[in-house]
Amino acid sequence: MKRCVLAALIVALVLPLYADGNGFGFNLGLGSDLLPDPDNPGVSSSWFKLGARPELAIGKFAIGLDFTIRFQIDLDGDPQYVRIYEPDWIPRDGKTIFDLYLPKIMYVRYGYRGEDPFYIKLGSISDFMLGNGLIVDNYANTRFLPTQRLFGLEAGLDGELFGFPLVGFEVMAANLARLDVVGGRVYVRPLAVFGPSLFGRIQIGATAVFDNDPLLYVADPTPYEPASKVHVYGADVTFPVLRGGLLSLTAFAEGAEEMNGARGLATGVRGALLRFIRYGAQIRWFQQGFIPSYFDTNYDLYRAERFKFVRDTAPGTEYVKSWLASLGFDLFAENLSFRATVDGPFSPIPATPSDDQTLYPHVRGRLIMKEGIIPHLRITGNYEKYYLGRQSGDIFKDLINFEDASIGLQVDYKVGFSMLTLYLNYIWDPVTGHFLTNSSLSVSIQF
Repeated sequence: MKRCVLAALIVALVLPLYADGNGFGFNLGLGSDLLPDPDNPGVSSSWFKLGARPELAIGKFAIGLDFTIRFQIDLDGDPQYVRIYEPDWIPRDGKTIFDLYLPKIMYVRYGYRGEDPFYIKLGSISDFMLGNGLIVDNYANTRFLPTQRLFGLEAGLDGELFGFPLVGFEVMAANLARLDVVGGRVYVRPLAVFGPSLFGRIQIGATAVFDNDPLLYVADPTPYEPASKVHVYGADVTFPVLRGGLLSLTAFAEGAEEMNGARGLATGVRGALLRFIRYGAQIRWFQQGFIPSYFDTNYDLYRAERFKFVRDTAPGTEYVKSWLASLGFDLFAENLSFRATVDGPFSPIPATPSDDQTLYPHVRGRLIMKEGIIPHLRITGNYEKYYLGRQSGDIFKDLINFEDASIGLQVDYKVGFSMLTLYLNYIWDPVTGHFLTNSSLSVSIQF
């Protein structure tokens, strides 16, 4: 048995050396994760992890697998033991085999969104948007890492692939093991007969997204019951006015209605300037009870609270006018990237605290620094803050008040084939009034 294990290890390490460097990769890692104890979920403890991640890319097709074992060792105790982290392998707490074993596939993809007329990606989703973002904006199914990986879907097909540019569609699924959050957008180009001209690029789209189990990730669903399905419908007109290298500009108008009947409207522009500046601006109108970008980056974390708010809030007859502005930069051959989005109402902050997030400013930022800036070092950081001004009445003071915030940081330091990775994630839990903490430290060897 020992000889078989040794032979398998030698093959895993040697094979990449004979494979095409651009087509095959192998990552062998050792580290630790902070995880809830299987026998006492209220207590977190450190678990070692040993992982193998082979990746294969052929043209536009790529696949990555994740075979990670997490364990604890006690050689000083009586009795001595090696304890495997059972929630990774044995279904429990309502999880199925599909919940556990589909995510062993990190990703399968073909093509690239925004570049190819057909693309599909299975696995982790990091920044998916439908239409112009009024319903789905930067949705991610990675918010439970490293504790739990979800296996989702994003795909799109443009009729241009078949010489029929009149129609196209995009679809998403947050977790194929559950089919909880699913949706899509269908669009037509009614003037496609004019080819790639100004009018030929106009799109008219319709979007629908459903959450079939909004209480899926809640440990105690009692405070949120009775449960029901969530649905959001919308339509948009999107007009790519300019597509030049030095200046691109897309104008749009989008409307949506949520399950309580509350409606929202947005119109604006977005694009790029001088190839490295990304910009966007919107004017928006929301009825009481409407949540813009209902399915956003942190949706899986706050879906139960949003469901309860929308279910229990009747739509108002008036529309609250608000705004959104975004700015980003891609500098030094895209080795340094920054994105920031701020939105909020034109009206003052409510004197009485409210759970209606449209009455408060909201900020989201992301920074990526690749190895080209500082040798061997890559840093990814993100910060999102809801309800600015609700705690203190001062928007700028609340920027550094981390209540109702989500903070993430990943630091990779690479020397030769070795990489040291530090992952930290702090997420505000409005139920307990404390932060949920996910952390991971690992050392890996990459070929």
